[in-house]
Amino acid sequence: MNWSDVLNYATKGNLTPDRRVEKTNEEWKKELTAEEFRITRQKGTEFAFSGEYCEAHDPGLYACRCCGTPLFDSRQKFESGTGWPSFTESVKDNVIKYESDRSHGMHRVEVMCNVCDGHLGHVFPDGPPPSGLRFCINSASIKLVEG
Repeated sequence: MNWSDVLNYATKGNLTPDRRVEKTNEEWKKELTAEEFRITRQKGTEFAFSGEYCEAHDPGLYACRCCGTPLFDSRQKFESGTGWPSFTESVKDNVIKYESDRSHGMHRVEVMCNVCDGHLGHVFPDGPPPSGLRFCINSASIKLVEG
């Protein structure tokens, strides 16, 4: 996966996930905290350097906070200095959904869980080799699970 692949998915469509989880906002509100709901279901963000996993280094997999789908491996986590957990790649290409985002006067690529459409954050082309990608993820969108 590289930046060209990301742009292709964001403009031409995403891979098919292994499964789908669909719930109403009322169902999500019963399962998530108010902050988790605001970020994952309403495309919010947390303040820089405030998230639970910003500087975490524990081994394991980071799964979607909403549906539990494994998304990122802690071995792909790196210190980007941006204030959000950053990863170089996902555990599988079809677990992340990419969409063009032109909000706030910028052009970015939003990343979501491809299983439940939960907002995770954004991806940028300024990460380390070999992918060159920086998945900038809200801590409230993920949870560390055993790997």
